[in-house]
Amino acid sequence: MKTVFIFLLIILSTSTVMAHGISDGDRQDMIDGGNLQYIELGAEHMLTGYDHLLFLLGVVFFLTKFRDIAKFITAFTIGHSITLIFATFMGISANYYLIDAVIALTVVYKGFDNLDGFRKWFHMKSPNLIFLVFNFGLIHGFGLSTRLQQLPLPEDGLLLRILSFNLGVELGQIAGLAVMLFLLNLWRKSSSFTRFSTAVNVGLVLAGIGLFVFQINGYVSSASGSTSEQVAQWTTTKTITLEAGGWIEYKFGVEKGGVLEYQWKTEGGPLYFDFHGEEYDAKPDEFTSFETATKSESAGSLAAPFTGRAGWYWKNKNTVPVTVILEARGQYSILEGH
Repeated sequence: MKTVFIFLLIILSTSTVMAHGISDGDRQDMIDGGNLQYIELGAEHMLTGYDHLLFLLGVVFFLTKFRDIAKFITAFTIGHSITLIFATFMGISANYYLIDAVIALTVVYKGFDNLDGFRKWFHMKSPNLIFLVFNFGLIHGFGLSTRLQQLPLPEDGLLLRILSFNLGVELGQIAGLAVMLFLLNLWRKSSSFTRFSTAVNVGLVLAGIGLFVFQINGYVSSASGSTSEQVAQWTTTKTITLEAGGWIEYKFGVEKGGVLEYQWKTEGGPLYFDFHGEEYDAKPDEFTSFETATKSESAGSLAAPFTGRAGWYWKNKNTVPVTVILEARGQYSILEGH
């Protein structure tokens, strides 16, 4: 029992609330690197994806036969591979807060199912689990795709890069499952498994609910930034030129609750951008993306959800230089070097 709780603690402690974010370092590695970097990033995303790992834990929790484990994991793998590959290749995306909120509900569902909730609460048999695991895999894959699409994916060799990322996800999944199954097999030999298995699955339900609330709060906070009341008192204008293939990151210092209004447009062609921010003491992979797209202009406002930095990563994928003209006003500071 103690071993399993330690394992759950490791999952939650090493997976920050931005576990699926694409850090600036990862982003530049993907731009400069090749398919091996995509494999590594895919594995990292699965191993730090607390929601994916918790769902998998629920799936295999009561499975003891290798045939059953292989059957359900294969269904999940096929499901998330379909949407990860197809949605990324076709450029189909959605708000990742909402997708991750739905993924959190799959964790709730599996914990509820493990508690025999359908029979106890609804006096009915559980729905076909293999079918549901496949469909939940589709949802998890779409969540992975929304994160992969935060990268400025090049059109040349795009499919191979997506497949490489997916391969990394599978390798990470195998590694995570190996640890889970090893610990579960050890625990099943103890009498505490029967006594505390219910508590663990109640924990899965509560963890899923907590993740759902967190993601919905993130969605509401990000959406409210576009309708914040104007409190601007002064204006900043910045002109930035990016050479062909070049990139730059430009950020302001913001205080929690402060409003940053902005508008920018380009001359020379559209740019890939990630409008994001992080607290001053955040680790490289701890940040929040507010908008990612490829556009020639953007405008809006942000009510800073934290004290730290907020701004843009721009990448010029054109063959000619592109100039960005940025205007901002509100409650912020100009960071040194910008």
